[in-house]
Amino acid sequence: MQKDAYALMLDAIEAGVYLPGARLVESELAERFGVSRTPVREALQRLETQGMLSRDGRSLIVASLDHNQLAELYIVRAELEGLAARLAARHATDEECRVLRAMLEEDARLLGGDPRALSRANKRFHKQIHLASHNRFLVQQLDLVHRSMALMANTSLAAEGRAEAAMAEHDRIVRAIEARDGEAAHQALRTHISRAYETRLRLDAGELKSL
Repeated sequence: MQKDAYALMLDAIEAGVYLPGARLVESELAERFGVSRTPVREALQRLETQGMLSRDGRSLIVASLDHNQLAELYIVRAELEGLAARLAARHATDEECRVLRAMLEEDARLLGGDPRALSRANKRFHKQIHLASHNRFLVQQLDLVHRSMALMANTSLAAEGRAEAAMAEHDRIVRAIEARDGEAAHQALRTHISRAYETRLRLDAGELKSL
């Protein structure tokens, strides 16, 4: 089965294998992923077009977000995620609600552990809400937003006390979806994103310490 160079490279960026500023070399990527250089070259061009990579002279590096770009991203994320939660409260099946509840219980066991494992669990949780909205166009847009989130060198969940607070916020979101309260779900998720953004700003300003 032919490996998808684009998917492999995107996964590596999202997993933190290549952090913002990391230089990507075509020959090294081809060897690492076991693919020829042609699909790697095409994948690099695609990632550059999507803003995941930027030019540093003749080299391609993983892009980073400046202060204004970060603010813009969180504004869009809050709006779209809030809409997803509202629609999930309206359209989620009973089975999807139970899956969300089970995710909360599983994720609670990760508290105090690796922040990146918490980040992966967080991404999975949010993705489930996106899917529960039952709106394919919204899911597509949120996929783009979350792809851009990979351009942050660390996760806000690495801040001391943030993971526990995020879990409590997730619980409020799920409770609202279970109650079929679209307005409460919308507000709970927007508040959750706002607090994550505030935590990230404070981390960047050095007001908080990482775990």
